[in-house]
Amino acid sequence: MSPLDRIANVSTLKQHEVDKLYKVEHKPVVSTSDQLCFLIRPRIQTVKWICDVANADKAAGRFRRYKIIFTPRKFYACEAMLEEQGIFGEVTTDEWSFCLLPLDDDVISMELPEFFRDNFLAGDQRWVRTAGSALHLLHSLYGPFSKLYGIGRCSKMAYESWREQVEEGEQTARRAEIGKVFLIDRDVDFVTPLCSQVVYEGLVDDIFRIKCGCVEFGPDVTSSDKSLKVMLNSQDKVFNEIRNEHFSNVFGFLSQKARNLQGAYDKRRGMDIKQMKAFVSEELKGLKQEHRLLSMHIGASESIMKKKTKQDFQELLKTEHSLLEGFEIRESISFLEEHISRQVSMMESLRLLCLLSITENGLLPKDYRSLKAQYLQSYGADHLLTFSNLRQAGLLAEQPAGEALSAMESKVGKLVNDKTAGKLTDAFSSLARKSNFRALSRKLNLVPKSDEEYDLRVPRDMAYIFSGAYVLLSCKLVEQVLERDGWTGMDEVTRLLNGHEFAVTGSSGADARTQGDARRVVLVMFLGGCTFSEISALRFLGREKGYKFIVVTTAITNSSRLIESLLGNQI
Repeated sequence: MSPLDRIANVSTLKQHEVDKLYKVEHKPVVSTSDQLCFLIRPRIQTVKWICDVANADKAAGRFRRYKIIFTPRKFYACEAMLEEQGIFGEVTTDEWSFCLLPLDDDVISMELPEFFRDNFLAGDQRWVRTAGSALHLLHSLYGPFSKLYGIGRCSKMAYESWREQVEEGEQTARRAEIGKVFLIDRDVDFVTPLCSQVVYEGLVDDIFRIKCGCVEFGPDVTSSDKSLKVMLNSQDKVFNEIRNEHFSNVFGFLSQKARNLQGAYDKRRGMDIKQMKAFVSEELKGLKQEHRLLSMHIGASESIMKKKTKQDFQELLKTEHSLLEGFEIRESISFLEEHISRQVSMMESLRLLCLLSITENGLLPKDYRSLKAQYLQSYGADHLLTFSNLRQAGLLAEQPAGEALSAMESKVGKLVNDKTAGKLTDAFSSLARKSNFRALSRKLNLVPKSDEEYDLRVPRDMAYIFSGAYVLLSCKLVEQVLERDGWTGMDEVTRLLNGHEFAVTGSSGADARTQGDARRVVLVMFLGGCTFSEISALRFLGREKGYKFIVVTTAITNSSRLIESLLGNQI
């Protein structure tokens, strides 16, 4: 499902005299209509394609009217392309400032999946203004924010863009409905999206791909020969109760739900005519709807179970947990090598490689060269550009040879002979190569002690999201900053995260106009994408601490989408 489908479906568009709809596929347009309207993202290659369509019509002696609607913004570069191709005067252009799509009661998406690649790989900051505009729209609708916190270069620029727009616009006094705002860049926490999701909603996204809050279940789920498109949100009562649950708890809940439903059906036995009439008119329709939803989610769970209870997946999770804890790294590398050589999954291999690199603050040169060579041999040399992109985005790194130990070796060498220095250097090597993730993990207690039994049925913290192995860094930062009302006492953490943190008071008098429940409403904005695991973690944190979190994200992401956006075959 596309964002347009959520706003105006085909029948609605046809009511407004839209004859036919075509997907932008960069192919010749076969249409008898004398007017073409293009609803597009402001992309140079798409505008070039429209120019080619118009020029082809001109060469064929065909007259048509063309209209281009850019969303969410119109860029000068696109208009320059129209002028360069000689059709600027023949095309009318417009702008549709569509920047926020509510996916659920507490989730709003900007539906800008390209934000991550453009900003964090290409360094193109064109969407920062759009993020600032989205924040400004929320500010104008729900009153002044009392406090704004953030971390990351992009977050700081989005905040500054928002501040400029507030100063330029009219100031209206209104009662605040949102208390605090937290902005966070995706590159502050790459570990979380690279981990396998094990909460129900995250697993559904990983396996079936949720698009704009809608998922398409195939015949294996629907137990028929047809696929079914389903909206997944809080309106689905069954889904709403299991979406944030660890998958190991889902079947137990669905079984209990089925028993309760059967009990509700069994009530009709022994009813007189009046009671039966009331049952049919008041309860039966709701029970049938619940029965349909229940059977669908049981089918989805069975499909997930078949894919995720295989030996390979269990070993994959074990390897992930080892990487997060920093144990058995050589065994993890051996598992990754086998994974690559068996060609289990191109994307999974890249994901594990990136997770290994980030948790270890880069790969040793010999490991990097070896794993890269094996991957290219298995999946083709055209992935050389993919490796370059991953390095540039900060997902994959090679430790500079000897850099970490040079200072230590020089000091030790002055005190002892070469042989002893060599032994001491080996002893210090593990200490010197510990990553920022390891240091952050210790500072923020991101990895719970493995000797303690973790009860997933009664979670005690956000670690349940990843089977008790890891507390999400992004959500832990939100928790800590809200507790401290800023970054006070977190100097070491912000240094390890490369700074760009800020904590500012909102509009003057905003705190006074933020009363009661609004003080506990926190808007968290992810720039570069947010996972369903992070949304589930924030919901859990909200229940534990008494907050109401609203998540705004440039797009919903997961490990596959993150890696796919950096593949070398993208233009």
